[in-house]
Amino acid sequence: MEITIVLLLLLMGVIFFLLELFLIPGISIAGIAGTVFMGGAVYYAYTAIGTTAGHLTLAGGVLLLAIAVWVFIRSKALEKMSLKAEIDGKNDPLKGVSMEVGDKGVAASRLAPMGRIKINGHLVEAKTNDDFIDEGVEVIIVEIRNTNVVVERAVQ
Repeated sequence: MEITIVLLLLLMGVIFFLLELFLIPGISIAGIAGTVFMGGAVYYAYTAIGTTAGHLTLAGGVLLLAIAVWVFIRSKALEKMSLKAEIDGKNDPLKGVSMEVGDKGVAASRLAPMGRIKINGHLVEAKTNDDFIDEGVEVIIVEIRNTNVVVERAVQ
């Protein structure tokens, strides 16, 4: 009966460790439960059966856990759980906005140093190089980047 209890505790420990490693990220209840079950199996083997059984349980538990992880990795279970979709979309916030370096606009929000400007009837994300620009101040485009523009205060 003691051997059955030790084997069940080891099996529960391995199951919880597999859950912790492959399904639940971070240190969670599954990892703690796996540690408690594995430790409980080793402790029970030492106290109820004897020292030799405790040593065998300790070595067998580590070996069983290593084999279970290896089998789980080699199986196609991880491939079935993983996402196979390819993401080919691209974020292009300046698409459809016609502007060139030197165009003038107005700060629609405070640029400190990032904010939004209104230019040619469109709201776009903008960045200043050095100073803060308050809302309503006229700005001029210095550089056009992939997702935003660099602006500076327009000379009055």
